[in-house]
Amino acid sequence: MGQEDKANSVVVERVGDTAFIQLHAPSFPALTPRQQALAFWLTQASIAIDPIIYDQLSAYGLQEKRLLEEIMAHPQGIDPRVLPKISEFAKLFWANRGNHNELTSQKFLPGFTFMQLKEAALSAQHNGAFHTPYADLPPLETALDLARELDALRRPLFDPTFEPMTTAKSPSGGKDTIQSSSNTFYEGADYQSLSLDDLKGFQEKYSLNSRVQKSADGKLTELVYRAGTPDGKIPPGLYATFLAKAVDCFEKARADAEPAQAEAISHLIRFYQTGEYAEWVAFGTAWVQNDATVDFDNGFIEVYRDARGEKGSSQSFVTITDKPLTIAMKKLAENAAYFESKAPWDDKYKLTSFKLPVVKAVETLIETGDFSVTTIGDNLPNENEIHEKYGSKNFLFTSSDRALDAATGKTFNAEFDAGPAGLERDTKYGMEAHSLMVALHEVIGHGSGKLSERVSGGAQPFLKEYFSTLEEARADLMALWNIWDPKLKELGLVSNQEEVAKAMYDSAASVALVQLRRIPKGDMIEEDHERDRQLIAHYIADKVPGSIEQFTRGGKTYVRVADYQKMRQGVGMLLAELMRIKAEGDYDAIKALVDKYGVHFDPALRDQVLERYRKLNLPTYFAGVNAHLTAGIGKNGEVDKVEIHYWDDPVAQYLDYGAMFDKGLQHEPKK
Repeated sequence: MGQEDKANSVVVERVGDTAFIQLHAPSFPALTPRQQALAFWLTQASIAIDPIIYDQLSAYGLQEKRLLEEIMAHPQGIDPRVLPKISEFAKLFWANRGNHNELTSQKFLPGFTFMQLKEAALSAQHNGAFHTPYADLPPLETALDLARELDALRRPLFDPTFEPMTTAKSPSGGKDTIQSSSNTFYEGADYQSLSLDDLKGFQEKYSLNSRVQKSADGKLTELVYRAGTPDGKIPPGLYATFLAKAVDCFEKARADAEPAQAEAISHLIRFYQTGEYAEWVAFGTAWVQNDATVDFDNGFIEVYRDARGEKGSSQSFVTITDKPLTIAMKKLAENAAYFESKAPWDDKYKLTSFKLPVVKAVETLIETGDFSVTTIGDNLPNENEIHEKYGSKNFLFTSSDRALDAATGKTFNAEFDAGPAGLERDTKYGMEAHSLMVALHEVIGHGSGKLSERVSGGAQPFLKEYFSTLEEARADLMALWNIWDPKLKELGLVSNQEEVAKAMYDSAASVALVQLRRIPKGDMIEEDHERDRQLIAHYIADKVPGSIEQFTRGGKTYVRVADYQKMRQGVGMLLAELMRIKAEGDYDAIKALVDKYGVHFDPALRDQVLERYRKLNLPTYFAGVNAHLTAGIGKNGEVDKVEIHYWDDPVAQYLDYGAMFDKGLQHEPKK
């Protein structure tokens, strides 16, 4: 496949329900040589922290990652009936950063046996695999070393009852949320999770970037994520190998960054070295005020994976500003005060002073760690103390949006739209409605509202495991509320406002039904964004009769908006209540709402949706294939030239990333 063909391809690979889609950055060649060098080092820093998330999601994640990568890099002689099955599992493992689905948290199993895996691993070892260190993991030089490793991974890989959920926010069986979760944010002796009761009264100093560990004698300690300082005064901590590599990349990137961005990078370097929260805040403060063409984020950022909502997942992205679309987003930001004044909540919760946010549409160069290609909008930083004083930075990931739209097509709409009028509307205005939903969600939604004095430091500690669901629902509702406002037409941000608004409402009503295609087992929703959409649709249908209706036609279930203004009435009711709950830190109220409307669903209805969706032969889940930047490095360590390429094989991408910490992977996989 030629380079031009690669750049024009969207779906690079399909494994069952998962599609690997290529992200393109057509603006890269227009960057200056210095900007291209900056982009190269920032992408290298993204790759450096990528392995961390595998360990955060399971104590066995890095060992499993090493095992699969060594086999895929040394496939010669492996049973040709088994190798494709291992390859498929490896791709799904990389796509989900472990063997749990990233959306459902549910464990998935290999399509091969333990003995087949063992034979493949021994064959790979014979071909040179496992003979070099993999980051902090020592080599497995003998067959006995490999056998011990495989025995340790047998239950984590093959036993469906062992670590069945990454994050269980609605636990069962008498265990609490962190006892039921496989992630490693909290650990007891011998890899056993401690309990919520153990944490009562324990004051964490490094709540965002540490693992709380309980020793055999019951003592709690924090294992801080940090590289350590060069002078040795602050020792290395957890993930030091990966963070030190990222620091090295950032030090090189800093030389090519403009002064304001270089200042932000300097604080991030100190944060990774020391683990101190003050440096993270200093980084966020400098970063949010900088609007560089080549932008990035890198750190322990979102707390969705932690059932307590405290620990940050390792994640990163590097982007290039998409200038034409950014102009439209800035119009929204400049009118944030207007939209705040029109919000349906009590005046005491309305902001009266505004720091203009940085808003930008961006092309993606790379996404790593716990950052998903399905994230098409982001509002950062999350720290209340930063965005209240300095505003926020809002990203609309145009590369992801375009790739996802191209990968799914329109057959999905034809199957699930409630009638011909809705289908015609969605065909004409669905993409415009979707883009406006994301822009309003990020630019107007997340930054809105004012907290009471009682929770002025942030609502998350009060709302705990329900905070993320509430905040995503609140931002969605702000988009749904404001789509009807004539200001959007006045600003030139919407074409046919009524039809675009109806298309947005159609989607918000039906999503509670169609998103069930992503939950093949059980009867509960765990992921926060999916809970928020379920909450909105079910609350409005219940509280405002005649607004949203579910009906059956030809044996198939559909959802339609019966009255758009009644639905908007429900949007306003729920939005006002969620703002009150956030502002007052009312845990009991949000728990009651989410548990009633956002968690449970009818498995029979889900099965029907799954069957209808399977017949369409469309992917259910998506993983991104990033651009590949290569650089010529001169004698003085400076970048001479940077080139951009596009992978035609996700295996090559992931082995390239693994090779940063394992020299034995530094070759193209044999086909």
